[in-house]
Amino acid sequence: MTIRKGQRFMVGLNAVIVAVTDESPRVLTVRGSELSMTDDHELAALPFGPLDAEKDRTLERGVRGWVREQTGLELEYVEQLYTFGDRHRHPIEHQGGPRMLSIAYLALIREVKLALDSRAKWLDYYSFLPWEDWRRGRPKVLDQVILPKLEEWVTGTEEWASRTHRQERLAIAFGLGGSEWDGEKVLERYELLYEAGIIDESVRTYRGKRRPSTAVEKRELMGRRMALDHRRMLATALGRLRGKIKYRPVVFELLSPTFRLLQLQRVVEALAGVRLHKQNFRRLVDRGGLVEGTGQIDSETGGRPAELFRFRREVLTERRAPGVGLPTS
Repeated sequence: MTIRKGQRFMVGLNAVIVAVTDESPRVLTVRGSELSMTDDHELAALPFGPLDAEKDRTLERGVRGWVREQTGLELEYVEQLYTFGDRHRHPIEHQGGPRMLSIAYLALIREVKLALDSRAKWLDYYSFLPWEDWRRGRPKVLDQVILPKLEEWVTGTEEWASRTHRQERLAIAFGLGGSEWDGEKVLERYELLYEAGIIDESVRTYRGKRRPSTAVEKRELMGRRMALDHRRMLATALGRLRGKIKYRPVVFELLSPTFRLLQLQRVVEALAGVRLHKQNFRRLVDRGGLVEGTGQIDSETGGRPAELFRFRREVLTERRAPGVGLPTS
């Protein structure tokens, strides 16, 4: 491998830490000011820290250490998500600094109360990506803002091939023209919104100049902005989770050791962003051998007492892809 003279990089570590509490998917954030040399001081950011090449024996240990320092949490389930390295994604480059690469990790945890002096805060995941939550029906932001703006973007080019390509991408990402809405295409939708200049992150300095953007009048409908490209990281993580719950039992990382079947369903719905058919969901869970009854009854449901269940770890060796199905209602 040839290393070019003067080539400089910095490597950072990020963590997308997800919990589900009271049917709400949550993500742990810190203040943008926690990011060194960033101008996004008041925005929410993901826990972040530079890789210490001397001290951090592995990348995972490095990210665990930064999360511990910034939030006080000890992570359990962690997996590497993606490496983000677009040019000029970090203000340090505009100041003549090195190119910043960020290696993001996905962590699943049961939400815990943070210390009073903690610099971290739990926020609703869909407050950043409101068009991804269909549990109460079709999100109004799609028809009020997103689709009209994307149609303008499609017709905004005079080149026929380019216009055709844009229209195809729009149809596939947002389930138009005979295509179905695919819950896993979270990143594709976000990147389309970014490219079309519909979200605030699109208005960024590039080589000292402001990027062109289509001004969005109803910004409050488009969700909260995040520091740097951290909202892109959230989109990447959600797409990964939505795909993974179908073939790996990751949802149980978000539940207590014992739980009601309705609680399990609500966690899956929170991540998938859709409501599920109750009977069909329970049938799939039962057939898949994912859970077993404990013989205990939870009488504090606010209604009819329900049996408590637990995850059957034996399913990991019994089935090749022990995930949870998504029978929508």
